[in-house]
This record gives sequence, structure tokens and C-alpha cells, in this order.
Amino acid sequence: MTDANNRVADAPLVSIHGLTVDFHTEDGVIRAVEDLSFSIPRGGTVGLVGESGSGKSVTAMTLMRLIPQPPGQISAGTIDFDGLNLLSLSERQMRSIRGKRIGMIFQEPMTSLNPVYRIGEQVAEVVREHDHLSRRAARDRTLELLDQVGLPRPKQLIDSYPHELSGGQKQRVMIAQAMSCEPDLLIADEPTTALDVTIQKQVLELMGELQSRYGMSLLFITHDLGVIAEVANDVVVMYRSHKVEEGETRALFKQASHPYTRGLIACRPGLESNPQRLLTVDDFMTPEGQSIEVSSERLTPQVKRSQAELETSPVLLEVRDLKTYFPVTGGLFGKVIDQVRAVDGVSLTIRKGQTFGLVGESGCGKTTLGRSLLRLTEPDHGDVIFDGVNVTAANEGTLRHLRKRMQIIFQDPYSSLNPRMTVADILMEPLRQVNPKGSRSEHRDHAGDLLETVGLHTSHLGRYPHEFSGGQRQRIGIARALAVKPEFLVCDESVSALDVSVQAQILNLLLDLQHEFDLTYLFISHDLSVVNFISDYVGVMNQGQLVEYGTAEQIYKDPQQDYTRRLLAAIPKAS
Repeated sequence: MTDANNRVADAPLVSIHGLTVDFHTEDGVIRAVEDLSFSIPRGGTVGLVGESGSGKSVTAMTLMRLIPQPPGQISAGTIDFDGLNLLSLSERQMRSIRGKRIGMIFQEPMTSLNPVYRIGEQVAEVVREHDHLSRRAARDRTLELLDQVGLPRPKQLIDSYPHELSGGQKQRVMIAQAMSCEPDLLIADEPTTALDVTIQKQVLELMGELQSRYGMSLLFITHDLGVIAEVANDVVVMYRSHKVEEGETRALFKQASHPYTRGLIACRPGLESNPQRLLTVDDFMTPEGQSIEVSSERLTPQVKRSQAELETSPVLLEVRDLKTYFPVTGGLFGKVIDQVRAVDGVSLTIRKGQTFGLVGESGCGKTTLGRSLLRLTEPDHGDVIFDGVNVTAANEGTLRHLRKRMQIIFQDPYSSLNPRMTVADILMEPLRQVNPKGSRSEHRDHAGDLLETVGLHTSHLGRYPHEFSGGQRQRIGIARALAVKPEFLVCDESVSALDVSVQAQILNLLLDLQHEFDLTYLFISHDLSVVNFISDYVGVMNQGQLVEYGTAEQIYKDPQQDYTRRLLAAIPKAS
């Protein structure tokens, strides 16, 4: 091989130099990416890390030339892909590369897959476009791809619609679609964020196998450094549109130089040990980006109470043999042909002032159990005893009174907050139910106090939900739940959709509120690290049943069930 050929082989597949991307809005120009430079080696994996709004996804969309122009504008820089300057290509030229040589797995498969087309048609479309196969040959290739990504019964699933598949299955379809033409570069934009840890592990292993098989390069975008530690050779860290750090993955985890990177590493809960309060990015840097020395107080290790200490608290809520089933109908007249046992004979106790963590994969019945406790979903059998009152047998008047004492924080704060109501109206609505004789000014003052309690400002009262970040919306959801001064809160996946630093802030806030108001929590999550940090007791659910139950220390140090051990083994190790 000549020296020239060696230089080509050694050259990175992708080189980004000085990339700057702006968006023109009514409020002015927003710089989404500024002077970004990094490269992706042939056959290697680069992790692009940062919180929402840092510019990660804009970088990926620019690489694919999918930025809408206007309002977007690539103001400066070059993107070299295997000797081609992608930013100088026409749209027609780019179409021959997009999907064929550069594939992309988008963050949310449900919105990326067309709901009116069968999944086989959507995968086959890419193959027919780029490889010019016949309809029959494209279907055979699609079956082969669905089998390669580990989908069960591909001959049956090929004719299914997206809504008929689970989240993990839809993500596998997206991988099959992105891999259909064996691309040189695969861009994976938060491909595992919404998945359970076991499904996440399967997807990461699958992507590793496909990368080895096809020798492709991978740009893996995420806010989770634990995942990056598992998959990436090198890491690029972005913060507020800038690259703040870059390096080999292991070296970066051992000795990160930028305070933002140190904050991202530290704010993720662990299984071995945790501080009493999670560290956040704000503990490592000022808003201006200056480094802060973390005080030793913030590093004081968390000490879990023993079972004997925990049992001194009185029982606030007791669940006895609770069952909630959903009918499955079929046929012309909607006859009941089966039933889904969402909650199937669950019994547990939750003590006053404590947190009971409920973990399990999607579909195990966690959310249905939480809703059944409050009778937002009517249970079919069993008893829920709250402070001596049988919730399941309560009449409408008693239940209305109990609802003041038992509240819920929903998983998605955006869909649970009315987009047509201001924050003031959202918070005043429950206040009017509790105190109908109070004046509007009294209710508004109380709403302002609630915002201050959850770390927001009274000036936010006049805004609408869409004007807030995800973490701020979750704080508004918490404020609304606190409005009626409850004793018991169901936290249903209340931090699952948040960046790790924002997640740490919300977990710290929940702990502060628990101590201030003597609250009792049922904390529902698929993230075992988070549940370990916040919980006193932990229950593990599988297929509608509570398969393991004990103190957090017992569950994590000595799990008794194979299912629990599999969940623990699937957690990415950020080291």
C-alpha cells in the first residue's frame, strides 16, 4: 500500500471543523452550535454528551443535512465525510448518502415511525430506494434485517403497525431501518433513553454486534455517561452549544478537567454508595462557568436505616391482595375474550415519612398499582387501607376527602399540565377546591408560595407550560400536588425523562419536601440506581406481581430473585 493510501485509511471517516449553527426566531438569533470541531474514526465510536439544549441533536441533524433552512442556518464550518464536504452537496447528492452511507436512529421511535404504515413497508422503503430491489426482494431483505435485530416472530411482526409493538421492539425496527443499507456511519440519537435497563442492555449489545459485523463508525448521542462508558472509545462533552471537553473515555472518567464534565459524572446515583444529597452541575461550576471546589459536607455518605429502625414508624398505607384486571375484547360485538392481569394479588405496607420504591420493566404493572391506590383506576379486588380508612370501599364524599391527603406526580409533566392554562391557574385550581371561600388574590399568593417552595419564582405565575424546561415543568407538577397539603404522594416515573443533572435536582427537592412536610412517597421507576438512592423499602414487580420486597439495602446487596439480579446486572457502570 502506498503512503497516500495509508493516509486515506488512517484518516477519520468524519471530520467536523468550526461548525456553527444558528436559528432565527421572533426573539432573535439563537446559536445552537458554536465553533464545534471533532472527528469520528473509521470503525470507532464517539460519544456526544450533554444536557438538553447543549446542541447534540442539532449537530447530528446538521451532519444528516436535515436542519430546516429557514429558520436554521449553517453559519460557518465544514463537515468532511470520507473526502466529501457534506455542506457543499446539493440536496439530490445528499439523498444518495442519507440512508445509504449515513444511517440514523432517532430518539423517539413512536414519532419517527409512520403510524399508518406497517413496519415492514417502512424498512423496505429504504432498501428499495437505495438498493433498487424488487418488492419481493425488499420484503425478504426486511425479514432478514428484523431477524438480525432480534425481533421475535419477524414473519408475523413484519405486517404489524408501530402501535402494536413495545418500546424496545419499535427501537429495534428503527435500528433495522438505519442498518438496512449497511451504512459507513450510524448516528444514534438518545436511542435508549426511554427504555428499561434490560432492554437498553439488549439494544446496546445489538448495536455493538452490528458495528463489529459491518465495520461501521458510530456517533452515540446521550446525556447518560453510564451508557457512554459502555459503548464509546472517545467522548465529546457539549455545554450550551460549545464543546467543553474531549478525550478517551476511560481517561475522561478518571480525571475530567472541566467542572461541567465532573458534575455530569457525579450527579448520577450509584449502587455502591451515595452522598446524602446528590451533587449537581451547580456544585461544580458557577453560572458563568467558573470552577467551584466541592465542600466535604456535600460528600457525606448516605447511611441507610436498618429494618428495625424503619419499623418504628407507624403504617400509613396497607395494600392487601390488590388485583386490577383489564378486559381484552375481540370479534364483531366486542366480546371479552381474555384479560390482562396488570396488578395480580399485590400486598405491601408503606410507613409514615418513608419512601417505598417500586421498580420493574415497562408493562409490569407499576403505574397501574399506583393509580389503583388512589382509585384513579378502579381495582377489581382487594383492599387499600389509608390511615385506617378503606379507600377501595369509600363512597364519593369520603374519597374526595381522601384525595386531599393522597396525590400523584405524573410521569410526563407536559401532557399532565393544561397547555391553555397559566401556571397561576394550574396551581389555583386545586386551591379553589380546598378553600372555595378564599379570594383570587389569596389563592394567587398561595400559588406563588408553592412556586417558591419548589425552587421557582413568583414571576413565573403568568407563564404557560410550554415556556418552561422539562425540569421546571416537573417542579410545577410537584407544586400542584403539594397545593392541597397531602400526606402521601405517588411519584410515577417523575424523573425518568429528565437529564441526569436536572434529575438530581428533582430528587434532592423531593427529599427536602419530605423532611419539611413529613411526606410519604410511593416512588415508581424503572431506574434501579435512582430508587436505591431515594428509597427506604423497595418492591420489585414482574408481570403484575410483587416478586421481591425488603429494605433498599437488602434488595441491592442480597437480591433473592433471578429477575432482580438481571435488573441489577443490566445497569450501565459509569467508570
